[in-house]
Amino acid sequence: MDSILTAKGLTKKYSKFTLGGLDFELPKGFATALIGANGAGKTTLIDMLCGVTLTTSGEVEYFGQSKDINDPAIRERIGYCASSGFFPQGWRAKDIAISMEIAYKSFDRKKFAQLCEQLEVDSEHTKKAKPMYKQSDGNRMRTALASVFARDTELLILDEPGSSLDPLMRDRLCDRMREYLDDGDGEKSILFSTHNIADMENAADYAIFMDNGKIIEQGFVEELKEKYIIARGAAEDYDKAQHLLMSHSKNRTVFDGLALAEHTEELAKLGVDSEAPTLQQLSIGLLKYAEETR
Repeated sequence: MDSILTAKGLTKKYSKFTLGGLDFELPKGFATALIGANGAGKTTLIDMLCGVTLTTSGEVEYFGQSKDINDPAIRERIGYCASSGFFPQGWRAKDIAISMEIAYKSFDRKKFAQLCEQLEVDSEHTKKAKPMYKQSDGNRMRTALASVFARDTELLILDEPGSSLDPLMRDRLCDRMREYLDDGDGEKSILFSTHNIADMENAADYAIFMDNGKIIEQGFVEELKEKYIIARGAAEDYDKAQHLLMSHSKNRTVFDGLALAEHTEELAKLGVDSEAPTLQQLSIGLLKYAEETR
């Protein structure tokens, strides 16, 4: 697998929380979803990858050649968008355009204005444009995303980009992410974090699942859907099938749960049906299993 970023033994220690050590690669030419509940360590990891937070130990290699995120040439190739507070709250779109043009050689000011209009937020040409603090969380995120997509980059790292967007805008974001990858002809990649994959599933090719600072599973989404199944059966059959389930939900009449696909035939003999999981179902099942087996 060609990778655009490789992490080895990546660790961050706080007084009450430790992230890592983490070993993973981001496949080149694909969108990777970093999935986990709030507090799993997703933002900490992204901040470490982008040089916002210093690591305690471990290393990250970017583009197969550099381990220094502070190298201006490396930063020029990476587009980073934080989940909040990306720009000073008193700034308007024009301030953002000026600062981004100074900071990044590839920033396209005209494209930024076009993207702002497409995402239905103030551009630098908007009369009486509002400062960030007078805008909604969703509009601030749209503006930040427009500033990132207006650059010519090879890797986008987006922290919870869909969390403050409405369903329609999340759908448009997914489309824009696919366009970004397609435009790169296999040379561009995306890492985005989320705690709710339902509206972002179409954007994910690869997935890394995190719980309590650890990676609990990772792989291409289609391969993971072949590795696991969703098992469903009548409540009276639950006791017989329980030992084959990793996690489950149950009421008086039926149950369903996540299981390894290798148990499909054994479950069928017990009268339990199975099907391939959606990424949302897989996420819930894996995170419940991790929480129950800590």
